[in-house]
Amino acid sequence: MSQIMMLGLRTIIYKVSDLDKAKKWYSDAFNTKPYFDEPFYIGFNIGGYELGLLPEEASSETKSDNVLSYWGVEKIDATYQRLLDLGATEHEKPTNVGGEIVVATVKCPWNNIIGIIYNPQFKIEN
Repeated sequence: MSQIMMLGLRTIIYKVSDLDKAKKWYSDAFNTKPYFDEPFYIGFNIGGYELGLLPEEASSETKSDNVLSYWGVEKIDATYQRLLDLGATEHEKPTNVGGEIVVATVKCPWNNIIGIIYNPQFKIEN
């Protein structure tokens, strides 16, 4: 039996009701422009990981938060405040979860939960 290896996280997809407005908001929030921009999908390269935007067929005010993804940051309080300043809403304020690790979440204007994490102990393995 061959061993199956997980290669690690590759893509996080957020569904949005207005792809053009979301493209601008996520470009500002992540301080980068998309590398792939089509009417059916917008892709950003965020530190070697894919952030994708898909058009949402039926907009929903409520979205599940049963899965949380966290984007690594160096300055969590400043990043959290910047996202709020750009129009995100508070979901969970920055909270120390042990040692030096701090997490926070916001909701983008399309109610997607964006997690951020400061974890100086985590290193990406190649």
